[in-house]
Amino acid sequence: MLIRVDPSLSQPLFEQLAAAVRRAVVRGEVVAGQRLPSARELAESLELNVHTVLHAYQQLRDEGLIELRRGRGAIVRAEAVDAGALGESVAALVAEARRRGVPAGMLTALIEEEYR
Repeated sequence: MLIRVDPSLSQPLFEQLAAAVRRAVVRGEVVAGQRLPSARELAESLELNVHTVLHAYQQLRDEGLIELRRGRGAIVRAEAVDAGALGESVAALVAEARRRGVPAGMLTALIEEEYR
């Protein structure tokens, strides 16, 4: 799993990091039960503050993608990998929305409304 962040973007680094992990799940680059790099290891490799990585991991935990276990680190949940299989369907939905000229914000609002 290759993770990159770009400090020049307006998107916060923790959000970029969380999005990179989500993409890895959708693409099948990580499997259920797989351990992600420790916050310290990842922070060092990306030259980030460890709290930035922890913030991203906490966000992913709150979304149900990972479990944070003391002494074991961040573990990808099976449910996250199952949800990652939706990636193709989401890609098709986004392609259809683009074809129809639906802005991303409107598509997001429609999905959130339907999800409730």
